[in-house]
Amino acid sequence: MLQEKYINPFTDFGFKRLFEQEPSKAILMDFLNELLREQEGEIKSMTYLKNEHLGSGEIDRKAIFDLYCENERGEKFIVELQKTKQNFFKDRASYYSTFPIQEQVKKGTDWNYELKAVYTIAILDFVFDEDKGQNKYRYDVKLTDIETQKIFYNKLTFTYLAMPNFNKNLSELETRFDKWLYVIKNLPKLDERPKELKGKIFDAFFETAEVAKMTRKEIMSYEDSLKYYRDLHNSLDTAKGEGIEEGIEIGEKRKAIETAKNGLAMNLTVEQVAELTGLTIEEIKNITL
Repeated sequence: MLQEKYINPFTDFGFKRLFEQEPSKAILMDFLNELLREQEGEIKSMTYLKNEHLGSGEIDRKAIFDLYCENERGEKFIVELQKTKQNFFKDRASYYSTFPIQEQVKKGTDWNYELKAVYTIAILDFVFDEDKGQNKYRYDVKLTDIETQKIFYNKLTFTYLAMPNFNKNLSELETRFDKWLYVIKNLPKLDERPKELKGKIFDAFFETAEVAKMTRKEIMSYEDSLKYYRDLHNSLDTAKGEGIEEGIEIGEKRKAIETAKNGLAMNLTVEQVAELTGLTIEEIKNITL
């Protein structure tokens, strides 16, 4: 029996319910507006797009975005939820950004190469290794001239939110963006809605997040998603305790494989081991214990 009043946004089910349904579109738009307003301006409408993409060649692997959408100006937004550290995560984010770029090619016409902006937003349930011990929780990355520090190209943006480093309490929330980060990080811990989180959008957010408002079928799906999330984190904690996370942090393939072997021996699923090590599912299937 579920004890929490509100769902966990870091589960696949919770993230989709809160941000990836037609009834939740206003919630998504408000979050993106608060995140990107200074550089993007006001988003007035949003359309969900197919989140599965194939590379142009047969050997290109499939990319599945957690959430993919565009605004009224045709600008593209990838929103990713990353539950654990992954080898080459920044490479993966860069690779994903190429799909919205390639989709803009106008075949059969005299295309002049003009592109709409592409935004990749990653909500991280971990901290980058190189920034451990710091309080930095937001990264805004663009192509920049190293000498002048001026933005060289402003149509490709990566925004990373390292949620464990966001540690403001309710009395310290200064902006609406602060409120969004607070509620995303702390939602499953809340027994009731804080008075600091007022307004029509937060009304809709908390109503959507309330477990009691879900059907029995939805609760069962959420329980499965929550179990996967907890198993993944428990497995990672076990790995840390046994010292086998070293392979992930160093990034050596051999040690990542050893970590995968340990995970498989602990009866983790192939998908869980992939999340834990950063290896592909194909690589893990080829591992022999």
